[in-house]
Amino acid sequence: MTSTPPHQAPYKQLRRPATDRMVAGVASGLGRYFAVDPTLVRVVFAAATVLTGGLAALAYPIMWFLMPEEPTGAPAWPHPAAPATAPEGARAPDGPVPPAAG
Repeated sequence: MTSTPPHQAPYKQLRRPATDRMVAGVASGLGRYFAVDPTLVRVVFAAATVLTGGLAALAYPIMWFLMPEEPTGAPAWPHPAAPATAPEGARAPDGPVPPAAG
């Protein structure tokens, strides 16, 4: 028996997410597209605005206008892999971890 994966666009799409936004979602959308933290995008954008004497600030409303909003319920791209987490209440060992017997 085979299962079909959920529908996924064959390419990355630059969109403003409906969630995870501070103003219009431009930095968050760019962060998702380039697989970097949106905070880093915001810091780079702020630095570029200062270094260009405010000229880079004109890019934000232009991107806000041109970037389509992500449809409600659409999966984020790239699909973030679920990180392996320890059970709640578990903590890391304090010393070196002994090799597994095998």
